[in-house]
Amino acid sequence: ITYEVNGETVELSRTIVRKYLVSGDPSKVTDQEVVMFMQLARFQHLNPFLNEAYLVKFGNSPASIIVSKEAFMKRANANPHYRGIEAGIMVARGKEIVKLDGAVKLPDDKLIGGWATVKRDDREDTHVELAFDEFSKGQATWKNMPNNMIRKSAIVNALREAFPETLGDMYTEDDKLHAKR
Repeated sequence: ITYEVNGETVELSRTIVRKYLVSGDPSKVTDQEVVMFMQLARFQHLNPFLNEAYLVKFGNSPASIIVSKEAFMKRANANPHYRGIEAGIMVARGKEIVKLDGAVKLPDDKLIGGWATVKRDDREDTHVELAFDEFSKGQATWKNMPNNMIRKSAIVNALREAFPETLGDMYTEDDKLHAKR
């Protein structure tokens, strides 16, 4: 299939997807999964060569079609009503819950969640707070960068709620894994 994304032509075939765009085991990806990936990319105007979408396949489990956080940010920025986003983490500091901007905490703080607020000029702000324990998968990136990962998950969830018409059916890897729980 061939389609346009931001003035660039994207051409996808089963061979191209299997050879260059599958994370995991490309030999296990079914034709149906490849076609679904190509159609989602075309329908959502995502460029997998710019890492806006991934097809992930491990073993005999169904493949996951993943959209990057950057694709969410590009969509939000393209919306004329978008007025920015604020995001951070929530920590337990002693017996108090403290909301911090960004993803930096004190050594004695205990990470308990992430938050994000999306601003639009045509409706009230969309605010999301996520519990770390519900989103952490124990994978390497969650172990090595827990503050960044929960903040990123909060951003994506807030963007999806603020822009359901353009982001409602797109999921990042962390959202897909969370949805399976």
